[in-house]
Amino acid sequence: MAEAVVEERQLLKALRWYDGFVVALANPGFLIGSLGYSIGALGGWGAVTLWTISMTIGLFSNWIYSETAAMFPDKPGGIALYAHEGWRRYFSLVGPVATFGYWFAWSTVLSIFGIVVGSLITSQWFPGQDWTFSTGTAENIGLPHIIGAGAIVLVWLFNIFGVRPAVWVAYATGALLMIPLAVFMFLPYITGDWHSSNLTWTLNDPGQAWGGWKLALVYLYIMGWSAYGVETCATFAPEYKDTVRDTTLALRSSAMFSLVVYALLPLGISGVLTQGQIAADPVAFYVPAFDKIVGGASDLMVVLLIASLLLSMNTATADGSRALYGIARDGMTVKQLFHLNRFHVPGRAMTLDMILNIFLLFFIGNTLAILFTGNLGYIAAHFFALTGFILLRRDRPKWPRPIKLPSFWIPIAEVLAAANALFIIVGASNGSLNVYGSTKELWIGIGVLLFSIVLFLFRRIVQDKAPVRFREETPTEPGVPTTSSAGIPAG
Repeated sequence: MAEAVVEERQLLKALRWYDGFVVALANPGFLIGSLGYSIGALGGWGAVTLWTISMTIGLFSNWIYSETAAMFPDKPGGIALYAHEGWRRYFSLVGPVATFGYWFAWSTVLSIFGIVVGSLITSQWFPGQDWTFSTGTAENIGLPHIIGAGAIVLVWLFNIFGVRPAVWVAYATGALLMIPLAVFMFLPYITGDWHSSNLTWTLNDPGQAWGGWKLALVYLYIMGWSAYGVETCATFAPEYKDTVRDTTLALRSSAMFSLVVYALLPLGISGVLTQGQIAADPVAFYVPAFDKIVGGASDLMVVLLIASLLLSMNTATADGSRALYGIARDGMTVKQLFHLNRFHVPGRAMTLDMILNIFLLFFIGNTLAILFTGNLGYIAAHFFALTGFILLRRDRPKWPRPIKLPSFWIPIAEVLAAANALFIIVGASNGSLNVYGSTKELWIGIGVLLFSIVLFLFRRIVQDKAPVRFREETPTEPGVPTTSSAGIPAG
């Protein structure tokens, strides 16, 4: 008989829905990091249209996740764990693939934005520090990478001492983020700096494959990495004081707020600068746009941009670590990660995230392509979570649903799942159409998902000494004694 690991400490119920909303403000930060590339490739109107579509998918998905979050209020780790619950009756490997892919995408935000933070600080205040060195596998490692590593360690420190310090950081950086959002979304119309002639539509340019549809699908695949991130509120479900109410309000309010931002921010800033100006510097174009609207204040603008990126890194640390803790808790990866420190947070998982991203920082160097690498697992996690919702409706009709959506949400979930499947098929296989990745990054992403299966088998066979079953029995109601393939009571 396998022995179940008992975790004595519990995640603390210390959050309200508005805390989750603030943590989810990382989403506009993700938009800020990706917006310039999309405007450069699609034009202002193209970017506005596709970002709005992507965020609308995220909004509808969050509404659906409110039901599954209320069904499993004790499960940390968010939507990937709901995918596991829906699919394990049919194919148990969906669980580790979805959860590991979900974790990897969230975790690598640290290295991606760490380098951006380091580059902004170096460019603005230390422009002469252009020395570099090689680590053997990466060339041109310099001051931006060292600053980025410091940012990763700083965010780790804020999170390792409990959930409240992490939320305080989110409030501080979220408040700073509101300034550039307001400037770019509303002020250009008042100052007269917004001109409709700056907005273009390049999706239908001659020579575009499928009349521009292929490029649109590729960018919708990439945009999901940012727009769908509002689901992070579900990851903290066991830590809300009123799990059902707070989780639902956090999911829905953050999604509605993000929809407004994802529609108005691209529209506002695309009218201030031309497509060519934005394409020439897709990361730091906010500085000249800010200067044009409110005058010379580049130092302030860089501080605000850094705040938004630190908020995204903070949320990634909190979300990714809980995802690792959740999948270890449910027997899908090594049991050593099923551990909370004395501050009742998954400290081991956070430390693993920190080490992994510092390694990426110094031995990969340019980690922007990591976004494309992790995106495969992340969009797949949403596909499995949406189809998991459909399967749970069919297979567990007696399961308590404190929030039960009307039946018309089932075909909506089917459409959303099919859309994500299409984005994966077209987007993952046409990385050359965007700036994020290529076939190499696609194979790395596939390798990460395959490695999750190796860890899953190691957990079941070596650590739990249990047989591997590719189809698991699932309970019809909570408390019904059903045994999982790990020998641990399920449900």
